[in-house]
Amino acid sequence: MIPRYSRPDMVKIWEPENRFRIWFEIEAHATDALAERGVVPASAAQALWKWWDTNPAIDVAAIDAIEAVTKHDVIAFLTWVAEQVGDEARFMHQGMTSSDVLDTCLAVQLTQATDLLLADMDALLAAIKTRAMEHKFTPTIGRSHGIHAEPVTFGMKLAQAYAEFARGRERLVAARAEIATCAISGAVGTFANIDPGVEAHVAAKLGLAIEPVSTQVIPRDRHAMYFATLGVIASSIERLATEVRHLQRTEVLEAEEYFSPGQKGSSAMPHKRNPVLTENLTGLARMVRGYVTPALENVALWHERDISHSSVERYIGPDATITLDFALGRLTGVIDKLLIYPERMQKNLDRMGGLVHSQRVLLALTQAGISREDSYRIVQRNAMKVWESDGAESLMELLKADADVRTKMSAEEIEDRFNLDYHFKHIDTIFERVFG
Repeated sequence: MIPRYSRPDMVKIWEPENRFRIWFEIEAHATDALAERGVVPASAAQALWKWWDTNPAIDVAAIDAIEAVTKHDVIAFLTWVAEQVGDEARFMHQGMTSSDVLDTCLAVQLTQATDLLLADMDALLAAIKTRAMEHKFTPTIGRSHGIHAEPVTFGMKLAQAYAEFARGRERLVAARAEIATCAISGAVGTFANIDPGVEAHVAAKLGLAIEPVSTQVIPRDRHAMYFATLGVIASSIERLATEVRHLQRTEVLEAEEYFSPGQKGSSAMPHKRNPVLTENLTGLARMVRGYVTPALENVALWHERDISHSSVERYIGPDATITLDFALGRLTGVIDKLLIYPERMQKNLDRMGGLVHSQRVLLALTQAGISREDSYRIVQRNAMKVWESDGAESLMELLKADADVRTKMSAEEIEDRFNLDYHFKHIDTIFERVFG
C-alpha cells in the first residue's frame, strides 16, 4: 500500500519481519508439542526458544536471498533459522506442511489487523455520538431523491450513521472470530504425520480456534466473509462521506469539512473550499470493496488445495486492512472537526414556503371527512403554486384562502399543522434506541 494512505501501526503487521516472527512462533510452539509427545527431543524446542530469547534480528534480506534459490518462501525461512540455531533445528516442521505455517500466520495477522480496526471504529463511534448529542434537536430538512421531504434533526442524521457503524462493528467482531483459526494438520489435512494435539497446542498459544477440517488449507469461505465485512464497512464510510459532500455543496452548505489555516482549495480559484477528504474517502471505499470479489473467488480451490488464492491474499490482506484503517481514521477526523451551520439549515427549511408540512395538512383533511384522493388533490394544487414560485408563495396562506380547505379547517388549525416541533416529538425515543 502506498504511504499516502497508510498508518504505521497497521503497516507493521504486514511487514516481513512480523510475518517471519509469527512463522517462528508457530514452528516453535509446534516443536514444543511434538517434544511433549516424544516425537522430537526436548532439546530441540529448548534450542529454538533459547535462540529466540536473545531477541534476534530477522534478516529479511538473507531469507530473500535463500528464496531466490529455493523458490519457496517457507523452506527459505526454515533454512535461515537452521543456520542460526544449529543442528537441533532439523526437528522443526516435523509432519507439517507449508500451508500450516502460512494459513495460521495469516489468521494471526488478520486478527492483529482487526484489533486495530475495532479500535478505529470505537473512535469513530465516539466522535459521531458526540456530534449527534450536540445537534440532537438542530432542525434540518430531510431529503428523499435529493428533494426536500420533511424536517428531521441533524442529530438524527448522525444517529443513523452511529447505528450503522455499530452494526458494522458487530459484524467485524464476528468476522474476527471466524478468521481466527489455526491449521496444523499436515499434507491434505489428515494429521497422518502430526498429532491433532499439536494443532490444539499451537492454537491455544496463539489465541486461535482450531479448524475442524483444513484439507491442508483453511477453507477460504472464512476469508471471503472477512473481506466482505470490510467491504460493507467501507460502504458505510462512503455513505456518510457522500452525505457530507452533498451538505457542503454551495447551494446547500449546511455542513462543511474543516478548512485549516493556510489550506488551499484550488490552484486556479482562490475562493474554493472543496470536500477533498470525503471525496478521498469515497475513492478509498471503492478500493476496499474491490478486494471483496477476489476473496469470493478464492473459495473455489482445487481438491484439497492449490495456491491460486495465495497471490491474491498477498495483495488484499495488507491493502484492504491498511486502506480501511486509514479511511476510518480520516472519517473520524472529518466528523470531529465538521463545521455545522444551523442557521443555514433553518434557512433551507424555510425556503420552500412551508411545503415540508404538506403531509400534515393532507392527514388533517382526511380526518376531517374528505377522501384521501380529494385531500391529496387539494393540497397538491396549492403546493404546486408554491413550488412553481420557488417558495415565494406561502403554502399556509394559500391553504387559508382555499375554500375547500376552510370548510373543514380553521385558520388556527391550519397554522398548527406548520409547527416544526411536531416532527421532533419522538427524537428522544430514537436516541434511546440508538445510544441506550
